[in-house]
Amino acid sequence: MSTLRGRGTVQGLPEWDRCAVMGVVNVTPDSFSDGGRWFDTTAAIKHGLDLVAQGADLIDVGGESTRPGASRVDASEELRRVVPVVRGLAAEGVTVSVDTMRAGVAEEAVAAGAVLVNDVSGGLADPAMVGVVADAGVPFVVMHWRGFSESMNSRAVYEDVVAEVVRELRERMDAVVADGVHPERIVIDPGLGFAKDAAHDLTLVAHLDDLHALGRPLLVAASRKRFLGHVLAGEGAPPPARERDAATAAISALSAHAGAWAVRVHEVRATADAVRVARAVEGAA
Repeated sequence: MSTLRGRGTVQGLPEWDRCAVMGVVNVTPDSFSDGGRWFDTTAAIKHGLDLVAQGADLIDVGGESTRPGASRVDASEELRRVVPVVRGLAAEGVTVSVDTMRAGVAEEAVAAGAVLVNDVSGGLADPAMVGVVADAGVPFVVMHWRGFSESMNSRAVYEDVVAEVVRELRERMDAVVADGVHPERIVIDPGLGFAKDAAHDLTLVAHLDDLHALGRPLLVAASRKRFLGHVLAGEGAPPPARERDAATAAISALSAHAGAWAVRVHEVRATADAVRVARAVEGAA
């Protein structure tokens, strides 16, 4: 592990001297945050390049919505959405991650140039996923997950959310390593918003330091999520997802200060500024 706030490095990926910024490109018609704005391949590639120009260090391309209650897209459609975008961005020299729960999509995306697999199920949704990642020798994001979008809200039951998330992530990490993924290629993600209510998410953000006990770099994906809408709502209605970017940047700054390896965001510029300020403060301490 790095001595820089426990941030760590991931074998097979560039090293940054601060919290990295992962920009999101949703190639879906039904994303909770940007609802089909980048569904066209050309538009999605351009958006990814724009995010890099705004300060993103890597781009996460996904073709299936994982918002609460979302139905799954079929594999052929997910491939059709994702692979051309991954190929186009990789051809431009972008560090590309693929956001998928399917082994076949991960395999095709890596062949097209993706260098990181970000599986919100941590390899649980598709039994073939861990083997594909191990064979490809690429880094793997293991997120805390308790089930598919249709049923995740009913699974948000904890006695001690921090302790249980840490324990379940440790168990999943051990299983992934046992199935052949090199431990130095694992990134962990507490899964904010997945089988968690707003109070659970806020508690996890307040205790990000506890996740360093797992010994692997930490990805925090809070961008535009429901718990931020809950915080901002006060006594009124939550603001729409695209009006939560300032709140997202606040979480990015807190995450960077807590030693996160990367933050995953839809709107890059404010977060890119936030993590650079956090790094400057670290350097001045």
